[in-house]
Amino acid sequence: MLVKELLRSLDLGASVAEFDADLKSYFVETQTFRAVIKGNVDIIAGDKGTGKTALYKVLRERYREFPELEHIEILPAFNPAGNPVFQRLGQIPLLEEGQYATIWKSYLLSLVGNWLLEIVGNGSTQRMQKLNEILSKIGLRSSDDSAQTIFSKLVNLVGRILNPKSAEIGLSVTDAGMPVITPKLEFGDVHKSGDKAELVLHEDALHHLNDCLEELGITVWIVLDRLDEAFQGYPAIERPALRALLRTYLDLLEFDRLRLKLFVRKDLFRKVVHGGFVNLTHVNAKRLDIVWDEKDLKALLCRRMRKDTSFMQSLGAEGNSDDVLFSFVFPAQVDVGERKPTTWAWIMSRIRDGNGIKPPRNLIDLAKKAQEAQQRSEEREARSYSPNVPLIEADAIRKALQRLSDDRVNDTLLAEAADLAPLIEKFRDSKAEHNTTSLALLLDMQESDVRIAVKPLIELGFLEEIGESFKVPMLYRDGLNITQGKAFATDAPSTEE
Repeated sequence: MLVKELLRSLDLGASVAEFDADLKSYFVETQTFRAVIKGNVDIIAGDKGTGKTALYKVLRERYREFPELEHIEILPAFNPAGNPVFQRLGQIPLLEEGQYATIWKSYLLSLVGNWLLEIVGNGSTQRMQKLNEILSKIGLRSSDDSAQTIFSKLVNLVGRILNPKSAEIGLSVTDAGMPVITPKLEFGDVHKSGDKAELVLHEDALHHLNDCLEELGITVWIVLDRLDEAFQGYPAIERPALRALLRTYLDLLEFDRLRLKLFVRKDLFRKVVHGGFVNLTHVNAKRLDIVWDEKDLKALLCRRMRKDTSFMQSLGAEGNSDDVLFSFVFPAQVDVGERKPTTWAWIMSRIRDGNGIKPPRNLIDLAKKAQEAQQRSEEREARSYSPNVPLIEADAIRKALQRLSDDRVNDTLLAEAADLAPLIEKFRDSKAEHNTTSLALLLDMQESDVRIAVKPLIELGFLEEIGESFKVPMLYRDGLNITQGKAFATDAPSTEE
């Protein structure tokens, strides 16, 4: 068999969870996943590409398989595709943090309440009748219980409350609850009832919702993902809205039948709590950062290879360990030499950022790009397959790293850097290792200001501080045409490979 035929049959899946239909067949149950299943964590934080959405997707599809979740229902509170529904908040005036908390609580009340009423019916019990009345009273009863419909309905309602046609009395969104509209106000087609303005208090309504769930023996996990995309284009809204969401999370802790689960980017979490956040210790006590160790990463890659039995049979690798399977596909070393690293160590050092984060997305993308590069080579000069010769050659892996670096500089580093992008661009065409003196020259600033200026770059993972030096990780070098070596004179040898 020709190598190009084997490579053509190798399907490593998609590196982005949203586009991977086979994800659950080779998903690795990491320590983070088990902690979520056991209910030990509510806030799952991770860098881009570390598997937040993959974890949610598998949890959503497989939660009924786990005995720990026997009486748990998973309810997504976001739309998985298209523009995030929370961008609708950009259609109303900028609010205070407490007012955003009102919107979040009203949304969660409406989402779970409408979902519950559609399952059991409006009049099945007295509690359900009252729940129906509460949602109807504030204009949030809906026969369509999808996240997009519920949130859109809420934002439309808030918009009409904040912009009435005429009013004899003032009424607004408060942090205590949602207003019940009266005939004394004209809001277009908004619901009108009663003789005087009143509020449906969140505390009362959520307690009643909790009682309804208790009556049915159900606990609901309300899951929110895509929060990093939620307010793109609306930077003024992002911080107060997400701080309000964390406040809402804390307030919901008193309800044993309602649990909010947040999947959030680590950099976004830092931005939201920057400057202080009351009861942050309570938040962090239920937060877990996604961390992938190297064995889990290799298991992830090898499971993707193993899912195609015909490929494994043709390769002659059935029944072998991950290490042996890896050696069938990849060479022992990329750079040959007694003191050079193994291919796996070489890959691990090059998919990591300055914070040591090794996203699975980087590994899968590197492997797929190496596969593509090798296929192009095989089309030019075909080889016959031999079990003693790896499918993918070292040169294909080097080319793959160049393409991966280009992609990550553009789709992650610069795309997420915002105001830091011009600072990062100054490193283009420079050396990989700097000290404060060379950074001052590169960034055109006083040496005394360098450490403060580069601190955000270190947090971003673009720079790694090692002793007195600052290094650009290998992941980003090719994409910015950064070459190995020091940008300052020294007699000390390089610590790199």
